[in-house]
Amino acid sequence: MADMPDMPNLPPPPPASTARRSLLKLAGATLGFAAFAKAISPIFSWAKERSMDELLQNHYKELTPADMEKIHARLESEAKTQYGADVEIRDPKALAGVKFGYALNLSICIGCRKCVEACHVENNHDRATYQSYIRVFEMDKGSLDFERGTADYDHEVPQPDKYYMPVQCQQCDEPPCVDVCPVEATWKEDDGIVVVDYNWCIGCRYCEAACPYHARRFNWTKPTIPKDEVNPSQGYLSNRIRPQGVMEKCTFCLHRTREGRLPACLEACPTGARVFGNLLDPESPIRWVLDNKRVFVLKEELGTKPSFFYFFDK
Repeated sequence: MADMPDMPNLPPPPPASTARRSLLKLAGATLGFAAFAKAISPIFSWAKERSMDELLQNHYKELTPADMEKIHARLESEAKTQYGADVEIRDPKALAGVKFGYALNLSICIGCRKCVEACHVENNHDRATYQSYIRVFEMDKGSLDFERGTADYDHEVPQPDKYYMPVQCQQCDEPPCVDVCPVEATWKEDDGIVVVDYNWCIGCRYCEAACPYHARRFNWTKPTIPKDEVNPSQGYLSNRIRPQGVMEKCTFCLHRTREGRLPACLEACPTGARVFGNLLDPESPIRWVLDNKRVFVLKEELGTKPSFFYFFDK
């Protein structure tokens, strides 16, 4: 067999701290200056609202404990200055031996949207747009396609000929939103939660387009929250007040669940339709559901492998 030619010495991949700048240069060369300038003009407009420390901040995975301490102090100071609120920002890590899962009993969900309201308040969403990570679809009985459901119903619930399907981030094991991010601003943590580095996101919205569950939200404006409505208990990768021009999503309330509490949406449900727990714990409520109910996942044919399950009692 002929000898293989020597492989050229390739340069190492750029560190994460340069990947974002490299992407912007490549996009400019590909699109042409005029088109590229128009495409990213919102980014520069939003950047005016950010401090130099924010703009130069490294990727989350590159931050040292000392970096995080300074960042938390800066964010807490900004919350006080901009919203008049005293907040505490924490950064709870994924726990060993834990993979979070969620299940929803569609037989007893009544479509009241209490979960939507709880998400809105817990996650410091913009009050003017009534943003939430959860949408509840009113569904025709016999159909499982939430794309055919109605999310903007405005009448008494439950209706006798309908059932209700809340949809939020499915925390997929094969998340397409992660695959398409050009700057690695979103990734899946060891406990199964897909997170976003809000300060690394460039607002391209590729992840929003890739998500088949329509679970991502884009901050078009700076969130407006009255001082007395700001949730002061905040997680760096979850419910801290997000800047304008970035993507955000459900994190299973990681600032709560990684500290032994339940998601806010579950606590707000008046019928007990929601079940949450550690998929790796055989004694957890979520394992009981998976072992004893005929569960299904949304859009199984796409191979995203959600960690969010649905079931009926009958």
